[in-house]
Amino acid sequence: MYYLDLTLTEAAENLALDEALLDEAESSGRPRETLRLWEPARPLVVVGRSSRICSEVHVDLCTEQGVPVLRRSSGGAAIVAGPGCLMYAVVLSYRLRPELRAVDRAHRCVLDTIAAALRPLAAEVACRGISDLVVGNLKFSGNSVRCKQNHLLYHGTLLYNFPLELIERYLAMPERQPDYRKGRGHRTFVANLPLPVHSLRAALVSAWNAREPYGVWPRDRMLQLVAERYGQRAWNEGNERAVDSRQSAVPNGETERGRMA
Repeated sequence: MYYLDLTLTEAAENLALDEALLDEAESSGRPRETLRLWEPARPLVVVGRSSRICSEVHVDLCTEQGVPVLRRSSGGAAIVAGPGCLMYAVVLSYRLRPELRAVDRAHRCVLDTIAAALRPLAAEVACRGISDLVVGNLKFSGNSVRCKQNHLLYHGTLLYNFPLELIERYLAMPERQPDYRKGRGHRTFVANLPLPVHSLRAALVSAWNAREPYGVWPRDRMLQLVAERYGQRAWNEGNERAVDSRQSAVPNGETERGRMA
């Protein structure tokens, strides 16, 4: 598996690069798997492809405090990220892993792989809900998936030293909640996994055996996606009716699922 540890300057570029890596794998004509790691330099809110921003995000406060609100290409609800939150993405091949075509199996496969890598460092790590990683009954990782014809993109968050008060500050309570949350607010539901970031990085690299440097990453495709989507107000704010329709009719046979928040 290829390995790319790269944080770009702009938030929109970082979101676009995840999709660009998926697109490059699709266009390669062969299985091309990649692990990418990055960490935002400043706080940002990222909503799911089908999110209703007005119901998930305290938009006025984000605007007042200069926190960008951007939309990703995968499903799930809104997240807050920033320094102290390691972001990861894996692009995986259906040819090498045909069981991943079932989305529930994809969630379980990826999360079980990451959980197994973290348990030697934190014994209580487990999978809960559709796409969460927890320590005890506290969530430290939310994840979501984007599926194309030959590959999928699975990406998410790993909170390790994040100011958790920002989650409550910028996000409303989600309308959809996993059963194990039991109505808890953000401050009593989410936690940091108390591990140094270098240990998290090493665990992920080992878990996916990501040993081959990526080389020349798809800069041009990333910039194209920023220009067409991630840097555009129309994409990020979204037409609520149009966004909802993508859940049942995503173009080119793609699907997007998960609960990253």
